[in-house]
Amino acid sequence: QVQLVESGGGLVQAGGSLRLSCAASGFLSSINAMGWFRQAPGKEREIVAGMMWNGGSTYYSDSVKDRFTISRDNARNTVYLQMSSLKPEDTAVYYCAADRRRYVLSPGRLAGNYDYWGRGTQVTVSS
Repeated sequence: QVQLVESGGGLVQAGGSLRLSCAASGFLSSINAMGWFRQAPGKEREIVAGMMWNGGSTYYSDSVKDRFTISRDNARNTVYLQMSSLKPEDTAVYYCAADRRRYVLSPGRLAGNYDYWGRGTQVTVSS
């Protein structure tokens, strides 16, 4: 089992920045990739960014490319999502997720690719 706990959400004005954290614990050797997803009211959960657990390839959705950065602190077993130039349309609950799939070379882009999920953290961007 893997446990994931997100933190760092909050209310920010448009153009501002936030850094989300996802602390991972448990059977970490089973993780192959990590992802950040978000879900706005009335919308489906969507991938925001992903990275291989070993620090390899990353993925960003077109809507956040060049504004968000995913990274990992090996010593803390924590994955971060640095968000800048935030827009009101970034408002959502943000979730981190862990993927156990083996033999994949890039992070999955579908929620179904991920086996473990945190409870989410709310990000609200005011205009």
